Amino acid sequence: MNIVCVEPLGISQEHFETLKKDFSSKGHHFSYYMDRKEDEATLIERMHDSEVAIISNIKLSSNVLSKCPKLQYLSVGFTGLDHIDLAYCREHGITVQNAAGYSTTAVSELAIGLMLDVYRHITALDGTIRNGGSRGAFLGRELKGKTVGVVGTGAIGTATIKLLLAFGCKVIAYNRSEHEEVKQLGVNYTDLNSLMQQSDIVTLHVPLNAETHHLIGKEQLSLMKSTAILVNTARGNVVDIDALAEMLQQGKIAGAGIDVYETEPPLATDHPLLHAPNCVCVPHVGYASREAFDIRADIVMDHVNDFLNSK
Repeated sequence: MNIVCVEPLGISQEHFETLKKDFSSKGHHFSYYMDRKEDEATLIERMHDSEVAIISNIKLSSNVLSKCPKLQYLSVGFTGLDHIDLAYCREHGITVQNAAGYSTTAVSELAIGLMLDVYRHITALDGTIRNGGSRGAFLGRELKGKTVGVVGTGAIGTATIKLLLAFGCKVIAYNRSEHEEVKQLGVNYTDLNSLMQQSDIVTLHVPLNAETHHLIGKEQLSLMKSTAILVNTARGNVVDIDALAEMLQQGKIAGAGIDVYETEPPLATDHPLLHAPNCVCVPHVGYASREAFDIRADIVMDHVNDFLNSK
């Protein structure tokens, strides 16, 4: 089969060459690219003759997929699949498989990091000290003893809960279905509105789909305490970003830590969150750790081999 990895995936060229020899020994042709290109013309050029393609979070539209008539299988080096036209894939018999679990630790740790940054003003104070300033009126807050509402208790949400408990937080949760593992940690489930009202920190860990699009809108944000903060390491469109920016500007909530947006960075210079007070923004890096990328490479290639063996 003709296998194409359309981007580096954090894999070294030496590792790619080893993979190439392995696939060749099994009678397959394997090609790879050491640069990331997201324009459709390049994607079509790289994928048009592929039967198996490997990609991470680059958008794959029906226009690109339609130019790949031999494509049978997509191994996606990412947890979410909302960047791929899954309806087209279903209609044309293209199997799509994600790399679930590779970034669980990375994303949960970043969620905690954003909480600490917003609470202790780390990013702001870094700028202050570099500009010759001192603490001034800055006064931080501690995680210990705070009530944290975790929205979404899948693998990442559960990992985040365990870290929060280690910090001495009280954790409450909302999920479509209750998980026994979470309840055994001493965490109580509640409805979304109650969670928004009770929490000092709300952290989001749900996938993006029709049910979760703008799950956190103006109505839900208005329920939060004026001292509460929101952390989003899930998907940008889970939150109504304009409503969030408005709440921050009006001081109706105290802060936010954001890793995901309605579009992939770079963001427009007038993006509302970039001008909102006490809002720490990072460029969608939750999944991006050295350890996570190593795990991802193994998962993605194992999936490809499983597919080839099944054929």
